Amino acid sequence: MSQKRPDDSTQDPRPDFRQVKGSVAMTRREWIQASAATGAALVLNAEAGKAAVTADLPLHVGTGKRIITPNPLLPVSGGMGPTRPTREKRGELTARAIYLRRGDVGVGIVSLDLLGFPSILGDRVRARVPRLTNANILIGSTHTHSAPDCYAFPDGQGGHTGDLAFMDRVCVLAAEALNEAIDAVQPARLRIATGEAQGKIAYNYYAPDLYDRRMCVIQALTPEGKTLATLVNYAIHPEVLGNDLGILSPDLCGPLYDRIEERTGGMAIFMNSAQGGMITADNRILDHVKDPLRGYWEDARTWEECLRIGGTMAEEALKIVGSAPVQESPGLFCRSVLATFPVQSPEMWAVVTNSPLRYSHSKDHTIQVRLNLVNLGDAQVLTIPGEALPNIGFYIKRKMHGAHNLLFGLTNDAFGYILTKVDFHSFPRYDYVSRTSLGEMTGEILIEKWLELVKTSPLPDGRTA
Repeated sequence: MSQKRPDDSTQDPRPDFRQVKGSVAMTRREWIQASAATGAALVLNAEAGKAAVTADLPLHVGTGKRIITPNPLLPVSGGMGPTRPTREKRGELTARAIYLRRGDVGVGIVSLDLLGFPSILGDRVRARVPRLTNANILIGSTHTHSAPDCYAFPDGQGGHTGDLAFMDRVCVLAAEALNEAIDAVQPARLRIATGEAQGKIAYNYYAPDLYDRRMCVIQALTPEGKTLATLVNYAIHPEVLGNDLGILSPDLCGPLYDRIEERTGGMAIFMNSAQGGMITADNRILDHVKDPLRGYWEDARTWEECLRIGGTMAEEALKIVGSAPVQESPGLFCRSVLATFPVQSPEMWAVVTNSPLRYSHSKDHTIQVRLNLVNLGDAQVLTIPGEALPNIGFYIKRKMHGAHNLLFGLTNDAFGYILTKVDFHSFPRYDYVSRTSLGEMTGEILIEKWLELVKTSPLPDGRTA
């Protein structure tokens, strides 16, 4: 549900080196450097995006972070339904931002330790970052089930389950993090790698072995080799603790960040992937079987288990990216399209029409969502506006054009589960994910739009059709 706002413009009419150039924000030093290279740049406009420029332009990267933990603590949400009170916190909820710039192309990526972050709130963040083109700001959530509701789910009694002041505060802090990243920009190189994450990390609760073991890692380095940022892209529900233990927490993402930052420096950021239906944390106690016929186990729902899984993810991520070759001057391209989805679910339509956030919608029971494609070096990224089932993730990765293909789940919006029409209400096990999906055609429309984006966009570095 994207909301349009005016095109970005420079607020201060006085001559100033902190100016907007295309979708790019520059410091004085960077403006002087970029001015010398501008004559060599070739910019290709593609709808709302900007294309990659000539190969001799360097990549610049900046990072920013803010703590968004509410004080005092608020109830936490694990999805539609009542929130649960909290009595303590484990770790801090954060907003983490990376800003990427090459020539006239600028892209902002923001990750929030929240269950989900609707586009109506995302647009409030974008409004506070006037130096960057709206469509080039990708805002995702980690999907922790131990954070306050940012959907403002209607409670069926005229109220809702959210705290509007907290949501406003998150928008302010997320924008501050991204603006900080823009201000901190510096020349950078990349290492990008994909590999199977080993160890007891994730599994499919519905069918244990049907999940994507691949983890994609992007690491930004200074020319001297110092780590600026490490981005981990992997499919998993951060729900070790859940929402009924009385704990507010980033769940396993907190230990993931801490371990990576202890080992490498820089900032760690997590972008979820196609984790719907139901790729979850593997906190099973394997010798405590709950249902031997159906294959269900008791779970270890402790902070120690968050430390174990998050730490294992961090070690695997660093192992995967550790031997990757350095990409000295990686290309950068960003493009977006709007997709229209019919809302067939009565439960989801009630959220759209009754939430005090005033979600945008049409009288024909449809909503619009922005989808992004990003080429970064030899990698390609697509955004998912919700929780795509793993078979959708496998299929679209096979059709993407990167040496490394990343899916940013719950990004630009978070509209429940995304199924193909053959999965929709196909088994009793899929009843919940079907009811909390927009409808039967959501997956089909999304795949069609993705394939169109991939087909009509430039190839990542070094790739051939």
